[in-house]
Amino acid sequence: MQWQLRTIMMFAFMTGLLVVIGLVAGALLGNMWMGMWVMLGFSVLINIVSLFASKKMALSAHKVHLVTRAEEPVLYDVVERLANKAGLPMPEVGVSEMQIPNAFATGRGPKDAAVVATRPLLNMLTEEELEGVMAHELSHVKNRDILVMSVASTLASIIAFVTRMAVYSAIFNNDEDNGANLALVLLMDITMPIAAMLIQLGVSRSREYLADESGARLTGKPMALASALTRLEGGCTARGNTYNSDATANMWITNPRGKSALSGLQNLFRTHPTTEDRIARLRKLDAELNGRY
Repeated sequence: MQWQLRTIMMFAFMTGLLVVIGLVAGALLGNMWMGMWVMLGFSVLINIVSLFASKKMALSAHKVHLVTRAEEPVLYDVVERLANKAGLPMPEVGVSEMQIPNAFATGRGPKDAAVVATRPLLNMLTEEELEGVMAHELSHVKNRDILVMSVASTLASIIAFVTRMAVYSAIFNNDEDNGANLALVLLMDITMPIAAMLIQLGVSRSREYLADESGARLTGKPMALASALTRLEGGCTARGNTYNSDATANMWITNPRGKSALSGLQNLFRTHPTTEDRIARLRKLDAELNGRY
C-alpha cells in the first residue's frame, strides 16, 4: 500500500505541474483555460502512444534478439520456472549483445512482458545469481513498474518540452508585461523539469528496492541477488564501457555506467540506489528468511 500511495502521489504531482504549465502558457497566448485543457489532452495522447510503443522501442534500442528454449536453455528455463512460481504468464525472453553485464524488463504488463539479459551477464553469473536477477525483473513485471516508469518518463519529458515552448512564446510576445512573463517562464523552465525528474528518480529508486525484496522472496536466496549486483556493478565499471544513454539508464537492474562517486545533492539524481544500500537490505532480508535476528 505504501508503494501504491507513493505512485499516486507522483502522478498527482506531475499532473499538477502540467496543469500549472498549461495555465501559464495559455495565459501568455490569451486563453488560460484553453492552455490547460490542451496540455492535458496532449499529455494523455503522448502517454497512450508511449504505452503501446515502449516495449518495441526498448527492444529495438538495445538490439534485443528474442530467444527460444533451444537457443538459450539455461536462461529460458530459469525465467519459466520463476514465472510459474510467481503466477505470471511466461514472458518473452531476449538477449542483447550490448557489452555491459545487465538486465531489464519491458512491456505494458504481465501479459505483454519481455525480460532481457545481456550476453556479458550470461557469461558472468552463476545460475543461482542469474535466478536472482531474473526474479528481480519478473517482480518489476508483477508490480507493473514498467508501465508506471514509462508513463512517468513521458510526463517528465512533456513538462521539460512545454516549459521550453513557453519560454519561446514569451520571448516573441510583444505585450507590455512581457518582461514579467519571460521571468516567470524562465523560472518555470529551470525548476519544473528538475522537480519532475527528482520525483521520477525517487520513485524509480524505491521500485528498485521493492523489486529486490520481491525477487529475493521469490527465490528465497537474497544473497544470490546481492552477489549478482556486486558482480554486475563491477562489470559495468570496467574500462571499455561506452554506454551513454541517460534516457534509458533507469531501465536496467544496475546503473549501466557502473559505480560513480556521488555525494550530497548529487545523490538526488541517481537512477538507482547504491549497491551497498541494496546489499544491506538484502542481508537483513536474508537474516529474516533464515531466522537470524
